[in-house]
Amino acid sequence: MRGRSCLCAVLLLVAHAQAFMPSSPFGTLPRLRPSSCAVAMAGGFGSKPAAGKPKGGKKKPASVPERAPQSAVAPAVVESDKVGMDLKRILDGIDEEQDPFWQLIGPLLQTEFPPSEIERVMGFIKYSTKQLPLPDDIVLDKWRPHEDIHAFMAGIPATQFRDTSNVPFIQELEANYEAIALEFEALVKDPRASFQSVTSMNYDSGWKTLVLYFNGHRIEGFPYETCPITTAILDKVPVAGRIAGFNRQKPNSGIPLHSDGNNMWLTCQMGIKVPKGQKAWIRVGDETRRWTEGKCLLYDTTFEHETFNESEEEERVVLHIDFWNFLDLSPTEVKAMQRVYELREMFLRAEGLIETGGKL
Repeated sequence: MRGRSCLCAVLLLVAHAQAFMPSSPFGTLPRLRPSSCAVAMAGGFGSKPAAGKPKGGKKKPASVPERAPQSAVAPAVVESDKVGMDLKRILDGIDEEQDPFWQLIGPLLQTEFPPSEIERVMGFIKYSTKQLPLPDDIVLDKWRPHEDIHAFMAGIPATQFRDTSNVPFIQELEANYEAIALEFEALVKDPRASFQSVTSMNYDSGWKTLVLYFNGHRIEGFPYETCPITTAILDKVPVAGRIAGFNRQKPNSGIPLHSDGNNMWLTCQMGIKVPKGQKAWIRVGDETRRWTEGKCLLYDTTFEHETFNESEEEERVVLHIDFWNFLDLSPTEVKAMQRVYELREMFLRAEGLIETGGKL
């Protein structure tokens, strides 16, 4: 357990360095990507650095001067001391029997965002660590299996299906339906793009996904030039910690009844290929709707839901986007939650625990 605490401390040290020390005597500190942070953490305990140039191509300084001018180093030294004291204070309070990540993330967020603007985010941490019980309106709602909820923020309206008319990116998707459908067909033929089953449930039920974004960010090596319009729209969306991609449903098959556990996310699905007669449907809570080509459905997956393709011959394809609910979260709350999931992914990747479709 101590190893996890040390690893998380390294993660937070990196985060503090980015938040508090944007500059140094040797130039601007680069903002590390999740993948490079994971590598840095995983390789930071006794590993020998690779020879040659550092990643990015910049040469290492020939030597570090013994004493730089006071005006250049004093601010960095002061901030470094402050970071060190902050980390020591936080680490001294860690309960080794609990996941260290959730104990450390709160203090970190309060250094990066105005505390008054992330009160609900801090509440999310308390719900996630069972310090607060879920509200009765969820526990007593027969359509929202509360035992599946693992990420909850108070004050977000609960509705099975949402109105799409006030969501700009959805209007843009529908306006570009024909181009997006052609890009899907092009991706199917592109050997660099492939379908996968993101969960065992999907595999068993005939649903496979061509993943465009994973855990909120692009995938290295994916042929985004094959789908420029789809990508340009998705780049404007705060894609959440699951996936965005094209979902295929085989004829005469469907996703069994289930629910997902994050009430801060919404799911948008636009019909790309729908069997004749609208023979593909989704039930969310007590309401059932059918897909239409070029039209989006927007729903809350904390409600139990299931799908089925009634066609005996035609597949059903939708563009699936999980995104942070910016309709009910403030811009600061969205950024803070993205930060939580960014750091959580670093932590899990470094420990080798993250997998496609997994909960962060």
